[in-house]
Amino acid sequence: MRIHAFEDQRTGKAVQATKQPDGTWQEVELQSGRFVACGRHVTPGRSLPCVRPNAIFCAGVNYADHAKEFGSHQQAHPTIFMKSPASVAADGQTVRLPRFLRSDKVDYEGELAVVIARDCRNISRDLALDYVLGYCCANDVSARDWQKDWGGSQWSRGKSFDTFCPLGPCLVTPDELPDPQRLHLRFRLNGVVRQEARTASMQFTVADLITFLAGSSTLPAGAVILTGSPAGVGMAQNPPLWLKPGDVMEVEIDGIGVLRNPVDEEIVA
Repeated sequence: MRIHAFEDQRTGKAVQATKQPDGTWQEVELQSGRFVACGRHVTPGRSLPCVRPNAIFCAGVNYADHAKEFGSHQQAHPTIFMKSPASVAADGQTVRLPRFLRSDKVDYEGELAVVIARDCRNISRDLALDYVLGYCCANDVSARDWQKDWGGSQWSRGKSFDTFCPLGPCLVTPDELPDPQRLHLRFRLNGVVRQEARTASMQFTVADLITFLAGSSTLPAGAVILTGSPAGVGMAQNPPLWLKPGDVMEVEIDGIGVLRNPVDEEIVA
């Protein structure tokens, strides 16, 4: 099932819905960690984020080629940081370059995102994928100056500005993507491919990340895990390729679709 979120044109209500074979849209509800059609037909209006996470956990340098860009090596455990849930943006929404708390080194990172279906804690790796609600494309937009120079060695400030976590274009349930390690990911900037990888090249798999995050900790239903980005980020280019107004970013993952976001400056009153 492919779950989209939008405002219903007729009611203005925020809904999640799936497209039917006849082209109509049917609203769905989440029941016991699974989506169930509720029989109401809706009409798509303004796009909304396909998920509203209560927490966003991110795996840093999880592709070997990207780790090499950063001078990192294979780790014994995943490197985890967090983004603010307020940073989430929808497919098609403009990503805003910070201007009140200014950054001139904003970067892109195309990723696979995993949404957790129900609370989990101290689970075995073999059961980890049973806790997945669905998958979507993500863009871990990052202000590298705040991440590396001005954040006090913490990454969250540079990762958590408004619109810095686009998610979409839809949430795809696990029955359609039974093996998240067999996907092809591409990132395009203004139509040019800048990142391309197979999820099989992750150092820590989706199951590894879920198991690690649920170790001696409750990984809550509704949490989102960003699974890492492959080589080709703007910071690693020579010269560095920072985002600028007018750019268009696209994250494409086979079986999910294309997450597309234009770039502009933050509007400061």
